[in-house]
Amino acid sequence: MHTLHDFESAVERLWPTRFAEDWDRPGVSTGDATQSAMRVHLAVDAVAETVDEAIELGADVLFVHHPLLLRGVTSVATDRYKGALLTRLIRSGCALVAAHTNADIVDDGTSSVLAKRLGLAQSEPIVAGERSGTGLGRVGELAEPTTLGRLALALGEILPATATGIRVSGAYDQEISRVALCAGAGDSLLADPAVTSADVYITSDLRHHPASESRQQSMLSAGPALIDVSHWASEWLWLDSAAEALAAALPGATFSVSELRTDPWDFVVTQ
Repeated sequence: MHTLHDFESAVERLWPTRFAEDWDRPGVSTGDATQSAMRVHLAVDAVAETVDEAIELGADVLFVHHPLLLRGVTSVATDRYKGALLTRLIRSGCALVAAHTNADIVDDGTSSVLAKRLGLAQSEPIVAGERSGTGLGRVGELAEPTTLGRLALALGEILPATATGIRVSGAYDQEISRVALCAGAGDSLLADPAVTSADVYITSDLRHHPASESRQQSMLSAGPALIDVSHWASEWLWLDSAAEALAAALPGATFSVSELRTDPWDFVVTQ
């Protein structure tokens, strides 16, 4: 029988926490090191719906990408949603474990999985990490050039559907060969040379001013078109890869991947 200690050790081998960003808080949020970890449920977020799902499935571990306790809390009372979730998990004997930026940077991490699904050749990190082949984001060449519109449509086929869909800044027929991308929020990389030299940059949570400034500079000199996708959707693709890696590391354990949409937006009104 695999224990939570065994599970934590496997996670540490696959996605070492020492390579997480300084502000990040991956690892075990709750659980007993000696408890069973034979049934593991994977999700991007620990929210009421995924906690309910894990408990209903009888999971020993809920393994998520986004840490529930990323920022400090002063109370875990059950009238606060984090306290309510932790209380439910503890009472149900379900541990909570996260791998966040330590899972973003690796070769089978969130950005790399998206790059592979798009068929990028010879992709490499936008910002290199401490270890060879690791780092933030990915940049590479498409197998064949396409247009910005067709690339956006292809993303619509690859990513799970969300209310906000896919937003694009650039001409529909603009030719695209070199693609830079960062799963999750990536506007901090907009000025990176690997991004500014690409034909398009795909990421999430683009804010008005950084996006506007990037496009204005692109029109003045050179720079990428922009594609903004759901943060949740861009990282959800990684869960299957993570489940496969964990299954290889923990033979005999069973793994399930949540298909619940934990993107926070429910509908949009177009004008």
